[in-house]
Amino acid sequence: MEFQDVVRRRKMVRNYSTDPVDPAVVDRALHNATRAPNAGFSQGWAFLVLDTPEDVRRYWEVTAEDVDRPDRWLAGMMKAPVVILPCSSKAAYLRRYAEADKGWTDQDEARWPKPFWDMDTAMAALLILQTATDAGLGSCFIGVPTDRQDAVRAAFGIHEDFDPVGVVTIGHPAADEGAAGSPRSRARKPLTDLVHRGRWGQHGTSPSA
Repeated sequence: MEFQDVVRRRKMVRNYSTDPVDPAVVDRALHNATRAPNAGFSQGWAFLVLDTPEDVRRYWEVTAEDVDRPDRWLAGMMKAPVVILPCSSKAAYLRRYAEADKGWTDQDEARWPKPFWDMDTAMAALLILQTATDAGLGSCFIGVPTDRQDAVRAAFGIHEDFDPVGVVTIGHPAADEGAAGSPRSRARKPLTDLVHRGRWGQHGTSPSA
């Protein structure tokens, strides 16, 4: 699939069939994820892969209200045969930038204008989503519920240095994809409203347009 087609076709899928996912696609998605930008080549990320029915169900049992009586959204999401939790390590970034070649002598988090550990891991997650699209699969990125974070960590033994930045579900889209997402009810904003050239509030087309 051409790159522009991957970008255009990628969307959040919330209802899956029960067909299995080729493990080679999952491996390719994980490999691609590690090609994401990461400050200082810190590589401060890790990926928890749940690809057995037992592990996938355990994730939903830990994070959902009632897996035995799911609502429409949960019923569709639970059928995804692969669940990946991209996790970021702030500690890895702080340690990396305290090394000699970076010039910082401490691990003060205040030096960072934004949490690059989360941002870089989110970019890795996007590469997983795009790889799934390229393979003709559906995927979705969601968050771990705030009040279930500790339970997820305990259920899967997530290392204390790592924090899930979200969850990626992967599977074959169901014939009926189920609940309509926001793009079906909200118009996409035109580029002219989103792009500011030279100064905020000044719009215009690209010189090459």
